[in-house]
Amino acid sequence: MNLPNQLTLLRIVLSFVLIGCMLMPGIGFKTAAVVVFALAALTDLLDGKLAREKGLITDFGILMDPIADKVLVLGSFMALIQLDIVPAWMVVLIAMREFLLTGIRLVALNRGQVLAAERSGKNKTVMQMVTIALALIYLALRETGWGVSSGAESIRMIRSGLDLFVWLTMILTITSGISFFWNNRKVILSF
Repeated sequence: MNLPNQLTLLRIVLSFVLIGCMLMPGIGFKTAAVVVFALAALTDLLDGKLAREKGLITDFGILMDPIADKVLVLGSFMALIQLDIVPAWMVVLIAMREFLLTGIRLVALNRGQVLAAERSGKNKTVMQMVTIALALIYLALRETGWGVSSGAESIRMIRSGLDLFVWLTMILTITSGISFFWNNRKVILSF
């Protein structure tokens, strides 16, 4: 198994470690969650880059890389439901979009057609990752009690900013899904 594929599998393992750290109480676990997420996001950047630069693109990597991304993002968002950071209905919509598009891509690939990722989809992924990172930082700060003592508004301001990113993530998720369907409508309708 080549290095990019190993990084993809590592991202899946790190995703489960991340979820565990997110759900455990204490600043140590919340800080560990930030670090583990950063490592998992780094594997996402490196696996594709290495595969392209070194000519190590494999069928396994083509299949598993998006699955690893879904495990990381959806697992994180599901933990954020439990932590009362995001509403469950938003995560359900995000999951539906992800699974529907992945399914369509797999059907198209089975028919010999590759439905490439679009810029809007990549922007959506970046926004999801930024939102998760901000949520993890917020959780770590909340765990320390920073900004809560002496009536400070800091933690509430951070939470308001995080809520804005959650909504922006939702909007980008929906609009990128609509864009994907529109731009690939001929292929999809041929199924």
